[in-house]
Amino acid sequence: MTALKERLRELIAAAGPISVSDYMASCLFDPDAGYYTTREPFGVAGDFTTAPEISQMFGELVAVWAYSAWAAMDRPMPMTLAEIGPGRGTLMADMLRTLDRLDTGFVTRARIALIEASPRLAALQKERLASGRGRPTWFSEIAALPATPLVIVGNELFDALPVRQFVRTAQGWPERVVGLDNDGALRFMAGAAGIDPALLPHGAMDAPEGAIFETAPAREALMAGISARIVRDGGAALFIDYGHLRPGLGDTLQAVRKHAYDDALANPGEADLTSHVDFFALARIAQAHGLEVRTTTQGAFLVGLGLLERAGALGAAADEATRERLRGEVERLAGPEAMGDLFKVLCVTRKGTVLPPFAAQG
Repeated sequence: MTALKERLRELIAAAGPISVSDYMASCLFDPDAGYYTTREPFGVAGDFTTAPEISQMFGELVAVWAYSAWAAMDRPMPMTLAEIGPGRGTLMADMLRTLDRLDTGFVTRARIALIEASPRLAALQKERLASGRGRPTWFSEIAALPATPLVIVGNELFDALPVRQFVRTAQGWPERVVGLDNDGALRFMAGAAGIDPALLPHGAMDAPEGAIFETAPAREALMAGISARIVRDGGAALFIDYGHLRPGLGDTLQAVRKHAYDDALANPGEADLTSHVDFFALARIAQAHGLEVRTTTQGAFLVGLGLLERAGALGAAADEATRERLRGEVERLAGPEAMGDLFKVLCVTRKGTVLPPFAAQG
């Protein structure tokens, strides 16, 4: 039993069940035993591999998008290029290298910002980015960024923010909580609090008992803060995560440990806990701020920005082993059976600004 699990059991025994949202927050961000505060989760040696770790091409194409966003604003300076939730710094490193090739003055004139709440991860990012021409500054929250036009990106950011769950019962839609069974083990159960029926998706009242509805106030609050910054200062935002483009019902809470699925209640603090992102809800927040919103799949986004052409260029003078590796990277990033369809893309701009690859789609 993990130390955090024992602590959660003691807390629940003393004070009663906790929400799924509070459980997620403890598992991921507890100062002493949280998953992101105590371990190295990324890459082959960790528990999962993100798109920037799969291939440099991912960061290169995100850099093309970011440069297009800046150009669409008539190239203002000063401006801020920011990544929120930058992991080991791999995505930003690939972006800065590419941006330096696109425009040799950009990375030295722009304000490069990384938004990271974990001192341990910030130290990894500083080591990774120490050798480039860009000189990033680290911030712990969006509100601390300088008041300049902002181009911000986030990859696998929203999925790790806590989600609330509600479960259909004969009595309605009470909140799903984590409590203790008769043997003192953690288990999911229905709590006492409910939800305003107006917040439920269409058809929810006809759903069978046991159906789950998820909502994520923390994600929506972050999206609202970013949207307000773009309205005030100008800019664009790009978010890539796994999730769905239409609202609905379903339990998407999952744990991943050592590149395999785990029981969400089995190893608190030692497994990554995530849930699918409701892109419809995030888009609605941005639209409520008067912003332009475009969504697509990761596969369509990367192919539209030139993934196949970039792989061909990298492989043109390479040996067959390298070309085979590149083909595998393309398939993992854009293939419908891999990340291509599961991962979605949300692009937010001011009204009237349409960026590639969406511009080509009309």
